[in-house]
Amino acid sequence: MKFRIMVVDDHAIVLHGLTQLINNSPDLEVTIQAQSAEAAIELLKANPLPDLVVTDISLPGLSGIDLTKTLTAQFPKLPVLVLSMHEEMVHGERAFRVGAKGYLTKQEAADKVVVAIRRILSGEDYLSERMQTMLLHQIRNKPKSGAISVLSRLTDREYEIFRLIGMGMSSSEIADKLSRSVKTVEAHRANLKQKLGLRNAIELNRFAVHYADRERI
Repeated sequence: MKFRIMVVDDHAIVLHGLTQLINNSPDLEVTIQAQSAEAAIELLKANPLPDLVVTDISLPGLSGIDLTKTLTAQFPKLPVLVLSMHEEMVHGERAFRVGAKGYLTKQEAADKVVVAIRRILSGEDYLSERMQTMLLHQIRNKPKSGAISVLSRLTDREYEIFRLIGMGMSSSEIADKLSRSVKTVEAHRANLKQKLGLRNAIELNRFAVHYADRERI
């Protein structure tokens, strides 16, 4: 019997490539595909649960981090492997914090995604040797240099709002999307400016858009 896998990625070419790569393994089969977190959640409710979910971290609307958090709450026995274009460990830290069982960069996916899936299905967590080395380097050098990504200072909610600002959304649009008041969103904006060392809303918007552009590469 094959293990059932769900793949979530908003790029059709990547979605097809990952599906083909996974389906080439005799013990794995992609049974559900989705191109957004919202679609993934609805498909999971309407279909038999897969054995594992593979999701991109950068998705339109709710992010892969948001999806992982939701799945951990609604389907606590469903493991999630998060893929990212970026090697900064701030992304890996957030993924594991919200319940992911594995984290892998897309650069490594072609060689490691099947290995990661099998490792997680066996009950273990997965972080590639390359990422483990980077994490150890970060931990060892942090006390000496004080170097830490500014984004790691943000709470999950602040990070989510930061992403939405980068997508060009206004405070009222963010409030509607997150079911929060505009006043609450504005308070988070103020916290973001303080934590990121930015002087005004223009600098915050510029920084968030620049970061969002990198995420879409």
